[in-house]
Amino acid sequence: MTSLISVTGSDIVHLLGTIWWPFVRLSAFFWAMPVMDNPALPVRTRILLAFFLSFALVGQIPSAPDVDPFSLTMVALATEQILFGLMMGLVMRMLFEVFTQAGLILSMQMGLSMAIVMDPGSGNQVSLLGNLLWLMVVLLFFALNGHLLGLQMLVDSFQLWPVGHSLYELNFASVINMFGWIFASALVVALPAVIAMLLVNMTFGIASRSAPSLNLFTFGFPVTLLMGFIVVYLTFAQAGSVFSNLLFDALDVMRQLME
Repeated sequence: MTSLISVTGSDIVHLLGTIWWPFVRLSAFFWAMPVMDNPALPVRTRILLAFFLSFALVGQIPSAPDVDPFSLTMVALATEQILFGLMMGLVMRMLFEVFTQAGLILSMQMGLSMAIVMDPGSGNQVSLLGNLLWLMVVLLFFALNGHLLGLQMLVDSFQLWPVGHSLYELNFASVINMFGWIFASALVVALPAVIAMLLVNMTFGIASRSAPSLNLFTFGFPVTLLMGFIVVYLTFAQAGSVFSNLLFDALDVMRQLME
């Protein structure tokens, strides 16, 4: 009796490859992406999310090369997909680090450098304002559909950098330049507060020099702290537009990585 359906081993390998390669790249991206790497989110949830998205991408990405699943070529291609997903997630993490560093600069200018809290996500100690800005950025990230834009960029990566291409074809200089971009952008975000705090300190310095007997430095810390909270409020009011611009800068870097 002749079978109506003939399935060979190469067909099975090809079918598994169309799901396996997106799964590896998405899993690495979710592992490095902020918010998704939080210990409160179970690892099983990230794996299932990457698995279901891989099924959704079947038929939307170019066909991957058929390789032996037990060969060294398979290991090399999987390693390349993991490294690529980690680099894409690293770019998104740098976006969040901009506001964390801006909060650290604000804390130092306001005299709150001793206010340190433990970040459960990274396990490191961060400034109180930095943690507050990070939480605000998380809300803005989801409100502006940043997670969808990041996923769309990762889906487009299968067209711009298909499976089987070498890592040497990537533009690593664009990602390396982002390390300087973090500090430059953080300084731009915190620059109004730095200038305001500098003017307050200069004012109290000149007044104390003019009238040493008044001991104006005793009022310096409360006034500096009050001015700092006012500047932080104004910074929060403009954070939406600033974060939107930085988000598109990060997406441009993600695209430049593959060009």
